[in-house]
This record gives sequence, structure tokens and C-alpha cells, in this order.
Amino acid sequence: MRIILVAVPGSGKTTIMNFVKKKLPDVQIVNYGDVMLEIARKKFGIENRDEMRKKIPVEEYRKVQEEAAEYIASLPGDVIVDTHASIKMQGGYYPGLPDRIAARLRPDAIVLVEYDPKDILERRRGDPTRFRDSETEEEIDLHQMANRYYAFAAANAAECPVYILSFRGRPQTRPFEHSEIAAEFIANLITSARRTK
Repeated sequence: MRIILVAVPGSGKTTIMNFVKKKLPDVQIVNYGDVMLEIARKKFGIENRDEMRKKIPVEEYRKVQEEAAEYIASLPGDVIVDTHASIKMQGGYYPGLPDRIAARLRPDAIVLVEYDPKDILERRRGDPTRFRDSETEEEIDLHQMANRYYAFAAANAAECPVYILSFRGRPQTRPFEHSEIAAEFIANLITSARRTK
């Protein structure tokens, strides 16, 4: 099974993936941005993922996306792809999974995770490894709304379902509770698919 996990930057997708990996150690986890960065580093000398959307012309960015999709689509076994439904760049939103990419990846499902914007801002402040533009709660909320539209469009191109895990208005009762719930959902999708084979 191939699952695409999408959320706005700083949502905690890596934490979700770590919990999935504990439950299902044989699942391959691939970060789409990391694959793109490796390609962009070789071709354009890009140093980090946040630079890609600012320094690579859109046409070249598309080619990097396609090359990354071809590589990921070739991976065997159960694969979870950590990526974004939309990318905020140059004052607008660029599709992270345009039709040509969604069709190449051939996912069995897209899982979209949403949070209260204030929770995302808090997580971002705790991540010193990334260099993100500062955003307001309203901008994050708008980005999450854009993600829904882009996820539905990608699912249409890939002919797969979208699952929305919304943690808006659901405060955590313990650290990482939301990540554990999301990981459990993803693990259940994979184990259910394995049972039907």
C-alpha cells in the first residue's frame, strides 16, 4: 500500500511517521521534500528545503517534483510518503501533488491532518532546524483550507480516497496524543490492506 500523508509545515508529520514505524517497522517512510532536496542539491546547489521554493524557477521546480515522484513510485512494499498538499510560494499556493505527480505516485490513500493554528505555531517555535517565514494563525488556517482543496484534487487525479484527521478544537490530554492517534489510523489502513491480500 502507498499512503500519502499531508499537513502544513510544522504540523508534526515526522512525529506521526516515527509512531507508525514503531508499529510497523517494515513500512518504508519517504519524505518527498528530502528526495526533492537531494535532486535540487545536485542540480542547483540548494542547501535546504525552504530555499527550493524561493530559488528554483517554477518550471525547474516541476522537473524536480517529477524526478522525485518517479523514484518514490519505484519503491517496493508498503510506503508512506510524507509531503504537502500545497506549498506556499511567491505569495500564493502551489500544488504539492499536481495531477501529473499524483498520477505518477499512484497512492492508495491520501491522509490529511489538520490542527488548531496556534498548536502549529507552538510546534514551529520548538523546531530550530527549519527556517520558515513567520505566519499568523489566519494564514495557517487559510493554508490548511487550501490543503483540503489540493488533497481532493490530487485524490481525483490518483483515483484514491482522502481521509481527513482534524484535531481542531481537540486539545491533547497528554504529549503527542494527536500524533499517536494519526499513526494508529495510518497503521490500521495498512494492516487492513494486508489482510485483504
